[in-house]
Amino acid sequence: MTSTVHVSVLPAETIAYLDPQPGQTFVDGTLGGGGHTRQLAERVGDEGLVIACDRDLAAIERAEQSLRGLPIKVTQRNFCELPSVLQDLEIDLIDGLLLDLGLSSDQLADRNRGFSFDSDGPLDLRFDETEGDTAADLVNLLSEKDLADVIYQNGEERLSRRIAKKVCLRRKEKPFLLASDLAEIVTSCYPGRGARERIHPATRTFQALRIAVNRELSSLESILKSAPDFIRPGGKIAVISFHSLEDRRVKEAFREDERLEPMTKKPIIPSDEEIMQNPRSRSAKLRVARRV
Repeated sequence: MTSTVHVSVLPAETIAYLDPQPGQTFVDGTLGGGGHTRQLAERVGDEGLVIACDRDLAAIERAEQSLRGLPIKVTQRNFCELPSVLQDLEIDLIDGLLLDLGLSSDQLADRNRGFSFDSDGPLDLRFDETEGDTAADLVNLLSEKDLADVIYQNGEERLSRRIAKKVCLRRKEKPFLLASDLAEIVTSCYPGRGARERIHPATRTFQALRIAVNRELSSLESILKSAPDFIRPGGKIAVISFHSLEDRRVKEAFREDERLEPMTKKPIIPSDEEIMQNPRSRSAKLRVARRV
């Protein structure tokens, strides 16, 4: 098992807002590379506890090695299942919850998962490789209309119908199996413009499929609704999102839920220095709310 290559986003700002104290109990709903988890665990100390969830077995195996000896309990669960996780652990209330949404650098670096556009690995995109349909299943089986809707609704891709049409024409010849195959078709829908795009032309399509196969938005909506029930008064919820679909849901939940008081009028974004050191942090937005 290789060590993590993931760099935590907005670490100082996140920990400052959550303000973990010795003996407290926190949940990191998105373990990933374990950076935020480690910082929380070091601050709550041996009398405290950090419960870390992740759907990705590889992330859990790495964390169990790198975080050994710290007061951390790791579980392979979707963060939206947190109420049952706490029930299993006989924990009624926690002092804070952190969700660092999106994709980790470790997943991008894994050539066998399909998260990277130039990967010759299978077009999978699942966080939990034992559960549900793969991205290839969706690309090869959905109707042209349904595929276009998924790409538009989850990726906000303005060329969704053009992409879906090209995909359906190509799959008549042979099914999509590799991530690079899909990336090539999507890029071909941007003639003369792909090279000048700030992001790779396939970014939004891959995002859309990843969100669909992992049910990311419904999971986020579920945890935002249930979280205030198991956070003690004064406790915090911190969410780091990476695109507008996530950020919009977090903003609305923090503003509309009477149990929560927003602590960030505007989202906290990375400094120029952090973006220079970690370019993948450039789209990150941190919002924090307090349980009242």
